[in-house]
Amino acid sequence: MPRPLPLLPRLVNICRDYRKGEHMKFNRIIVIVTDSVGAGGAPDAERFGDKGADTYGHIDAKVPLNLPNLRRMGLGKVANIHHHEDTDVVGSYGLMEEISMGKDTTSGHWEFMGNPVENPFPTFEHAFPQDLLDAFTEKTGCGYIGNEIASGTEIINRLGAEHFKTGKPIVYTSADSVFQIAAHNDVIPLEELYRICDITRREVCVGPYEVGRIIARPFVGEQGNFVRTGDRRDYSRLPKRKMVFSYLSEAGYAVVGVGKIGDIYAHIGLTESYHTANNHEDMVVLREQLAAHRKDQGLLMANFVDFDSMYGHRRDVKGYAECLENFDKDLGPLMEEIQDDELLVITADHGNDPTWHGTDHTRERVPVLVYSPGLKDSANLGIRKTYADLGMTIMDNFGLTGLQFGTSFLTELR
Repeated sequence: MPRPLPLLPRLVNICRDYRKGEHMKFNRIIVIVTDSVGAGGAPDAERFGDKGADTYGHIDAKVPLNLPNLRRMGLGKVANIHHHEDTDVVGSYGLMEEISMGKDTTSGHWEFMGNPVENPFPTFEHAFPQDLLDAFTEKTGCGYIGNEIASGTEIINRLGAEHFKTGKPIVYTSADSVFQIAAHNDVIPLEELYRICDITRREVCVGPYEVGRIIARPFVGEQGNFVRTGDRRDYSRLPKRKMVFSYLSEAGYAVVGVGKIGDIYAHIGLTESYHTANNHEDMVVLREQLAAHRKDQGLLMANFVDFDSMYGHRRDVKGYAECLENFDKDLGPLMEEIQDDELLVITADHGNDPTWHGTDHTRERVPVLVYSPGLKDSANLGIRKTYADLGMTIMDNFGLTGLQFGTSFLTELR
């Protein structure tokens, strides 16, 4: 018969077993959205014309990716990238499927936080109808040029001279639910462009024309060499459901947005928001804010948009690959800074396969990679049936209820 343990070790084991059963709670959760970096395989991809699209897989097939830190978090377990035997996986990993009826930024981000988009936002197959443009002219007090389905970088170079001549903003859309307004800073000053976009959000794109986002697209430079600036601003449609941010902030937790996060969520529920110009700045600000909030509990969330805006839509495979590798290099120092009471989650909001036809997003599953030095084992989180599992996990961690969608994976982490 085994001898009973001394009292102190027995108490330690009891506490350890209780904590293991209760599952570990984290003081801070850090979510990084690698905008458009999908992993293929969406079961409903054919419905969106995207059967076979695979952002990670098709990039890696053309430019073998060197992503040691993402591999450590488990990327090689869920993405169709070349095998690498030497990787020591320290993160937990899985895939998430989207149930929202769209493949755009707003739909993906809202679903993360418990608000799937059940009715697709309006899109414009043949550009904007005349009554919408008439309302734009009347409400904003300015005319327009363009009105096309177009690439933003292409249309500003093609219509830039007319823009300077007429002083009118360039309006265009894409396969996504967006009303984009481009203007050179010397023709329409930045604050005036923002005013035009704000009016378009509140008074023009309403009712059946309530698009997902109005996007201000300022640019600078000279004819033949126009460049979009980092002063882009998104004016998001307002959500109809309460989302994770509001539950957290109302309960007294910090909710810090970096990059496009504030714009995407219409700043609802955020306690702080920091605009950035590019992926590297996203990481710098995210690390600064994490250090500044070490005494707080709550959520920090950042959107890294360069993958999508600079390379996905432009179908630039090499540039996309370089962007991923640069992100991976920046990720290393952040992983070293993550503490035992912090949880890092990396995911994506949709795909944008740069080898695919057209210039728009692709319907794909997205990785969900989870890391904390406080977790001792790597876990396979499987295929999650909605992006809202992320939001429910955050709610579960902070002991909050109220979301209608999602299943927490907090107890699966170990």
